[in-house]
Amino acid sequence: MKYTDRVYGKTTIDDSLALELMRSPTMKRIKGVDQAGYFEPWFPGISHSRFEHSVGVYLLLKKYNAPRVEQIAGLLHDVSHTAFSHCADYALASGSQKNQSHQDSIHDSFVKKSEIPAILKKYGIDVDEVLDDSKHPLKETNLPDLCADRIDYSLRTARLMDERSAAWVKKTLNNLKADHGKWVFSDTQNALEYAQFFHQINEKYFSGFASATMLKSVGDMLKHAIDKHIISEADLHKTDREVLAMVRKHKTNDPELQKYWKRMNHEIPAINDPNNFEAQVFCKSRMVDPWVKTPKGLKRLSELDSHWKKMMAESPAHKEYFLRFKK
Repeated sequence: MKYTDRVYGKTTIDDSLALELMRSPTMKRIKGVDQAGYFEPWFPGISHSRFEHSVGVYLLLKKYNAPRVEQIAGLLHDVSHTAFSHCADYALASGSQKNQSHQDSIHDSFVKKSEIPAILKKYGIDVDEVLDDSKHPLKETNLPDLCADRIDYSLRTARLMDERSAAWVKKTLNNLKADHGKWVFSDTQNALEYAQFFHQINEKYFSGFASATMLKSVGDMLKHAIDKHIISEADLHKTDREVLAMVRKHKTNDPELQKYWKRMNHEIPAINDPNNFEAQVFCKSRMVDPWVKTPKGLKRLSELDSHWKKMMAESPAHKEYFLRFKK
């Protein structure tokens, strides 16, 4: 199948397993799940789906010759996301604002209840092999390491938000190598440029005030809708559009729901005021400290650049905001 990706360009996907998974109901659903949650009212014109990102992770792993099972794990890594992605962490008791961990906590059980294990079995692959992240270090590792997930969503942000040129993205990829389960930059300068860029988009998008407000207001809407039996928790594994349709028809008769609807659609402004607030909100904050190839072996960027060492030491694991919505 010919496929055009806005990060990696034109390519051919010819793995029959990957193609069958991409056509499966579980994968097709995440075409209707916003990667960032509910970004369109906050950053118009740049929303994109979990499906696009997941295929991007697959293509990245394929480009760097990761094992086939790891490529498939990358393709499937986000299928358990709820509608509005990490907004669920702000709605459900099992969610975590600081870690945004709801999707990870349900991933294995969600996949095993789907049609995916049967598809994998047809190709001689056991689902537990795909789900075992300890065997897929290129696909997923803990911060501050790079992994295919972080590399893809950061470079996708670079292009969607027009923060960096296509030439810069290509240069970054050309200076990255997959080395015994680690993503490694070929020199310090390129590693520093990428790490600084990642910090920039983390501050502006991933953990910025707009994202905190969006996550909290959508989370409040979802929690209210669940509490009032407008939707169920199970409905969160529909698409964004389907959940919105279920909620929309109730908002005119529910002033509280209408309030949350206006807030999440950026119709009611919010300010960050620690002295007078109605909601304390946490956002996961991400900093990377890439490995760099040197004549003396692999070194972290923070070992090679004193400024970056200081940045890493001062980096919080999460950002804290104090929201007050204007009347």
